[in-house]
Amino acid sequence: QHGMTVAPVVANLGPLEALTLNPNPDEVEEVFTLPLAHLLREENQGYTHFRTASGYGYTLPVFLNGPHKVWGLTAIITELTLELLLPGRY
Repeated sequence: QHGMTVAPVVANLGPLEALTLNPNPDEVEEVFTLPLAHLLREENQGYTHFRTASGYGYTLPVFLNGPHKVWGLTAIITELTLELLLPGRY
């Protein structure tokens, strides 16, 4: 563990065109959006398989076919959010 705490926040921010975001450039390279409809299409959902040096394996979600591949902690948070917001559809 790295002593890191992550607190995702889900909010309706209104029209995206009206937003002015100022992310920390040391932490955020680019900000982009994906519609829920894109995330819900099966062809845009996948999983990445990892294996550690000790042989332990694990699988994490990944979202594909957008401007970027969404993976890692962002994909985990996205998957959990979809499960909460759209039970039965995701």
